[in-house]
Amino acid sequence: MPNYYLFKPEFLSEFTSKVFKSFGVVEEDAQLASDVLSKSDIRGIDSHGIARLKSYVEMFSIGRLNPTPKISIVRDKKSVATVDGDSGLGLIVGPKANEIAMDKASKHGSGWVSVCNTNHYGIASYYSLKALERDMIGWSMTNTSSIVSPLWGAKSMLGTNPISIAFPGYKNPPIVIDLATSVVALGKVEIARRQGKSIPEGWMVDEKGRDTTNPSDMFKGSLLPLGSTREMGGHKGYCLSSLVDILCGVLSGANWGPYVPQFAMYETPPEKSVGKGIGHFFGAMEIDGFDEVNNFKKRIDQWIEEFRSTPPVEGQEAVLIPGDPEREAEIDRSKNEIPVIQAVIDDLNLVARTTKVPFDWEQACLEVIGNKS
Repeated sequence: MPNYYLFKPEFLSEFTSKVFKSFGVVEEDAQLASDVLSKSDIRGIDSHGIARLKSYVEMFSIGRLNPTPKISIVRDKKSVATVDGDSGLGLIVGPKANEIAMDKASKHGSGWVSVCNTNHYGIASYYSLKALERDMIGWSMTNTSSIVSPLWGAKSMLGTNPISIAFPGYKNPPIVIDLATSVVALGKVEIARRQGKSIPEGWMVDEKGRDTTNPSDMFKGSLLPLGSTREMGGHKGYCLSSLVDILCGVLSGANWGPYVPQFAMYETPPEKSVGKGIGHFFGAMEIDGFDEVNNFKKRIDQWIEEFRSTPPVEGQEAVLIPGDPEREAEIDRSKNEIPVIQAVIDDLNLVARTTKVPFDWEQACLEVIGNKS
């Protein structure tokens, strides 16, 4: 069993903010970016939180990220717009573009914003959840560097291309859909590699297209689209991934498909560029344009309660509602601690040495789970 070190969320968030500021990111933006990453850890999506910090540092170090982007609306018409992120950190560009979509929804009933010239933006649900604060239905998606082969393809052509949609409840918690359009998120493969574990069959193929359970094959192989094979519905995951890639990349003028730039240094850079950076797509819908807000929320409650009443299969306590695991993790981790594995601690120590930002993790650590030897 690997070591897990437990930290208060505030300790990790403060360190993250200071790291971003060390590259010239202004205080407000550094805190915003830190909040996005912290949301990942608090909601139990460990692959997209503090574990990603090293990759951001590497991208800043080689000049791939602009610490002070001039984010601009380059095309604007009523409820739709295209935003240029000026090569900024996606954790900064994304929230600001999402605000534009929500502002448009407040004025026009719905708002839709495509984004080019940006970078990795964290978890997709961070943005859809923001819409709930304004009694809206939120949409969020992004394309990512190619690590997924199309159905029947022997080469990576698409990213994990996640999509999130969130619906508010009345007395019940919201329904939060957040999924990768690949059979699994790349971050889960990264976590397995760091922990020295194998991955399940059906997640990945090696460079020759053969099924593999070795997470290190991600460097040369490909993830499979959601559903894996045609018989298991892989064509559906392929179509969903294509939808995200087109809305985020083709529509905005960002790179798409195999031309999306790599996020981490270990990824192979694309052969050429056909657009500007990575692309995102945000949407917001005013509920009261369809019905009274509380009427809709109460019907969401009815939907949730009906599905919760489904008899569970043997060995399970209850049927899950989309967003349940992350919500439960958030309740627990907001009050308690964030677990961080040894491999991530090693990465954060490297970040500290690189940026000269102190990382006094041994003093901040509240508990160690596992054998320290």
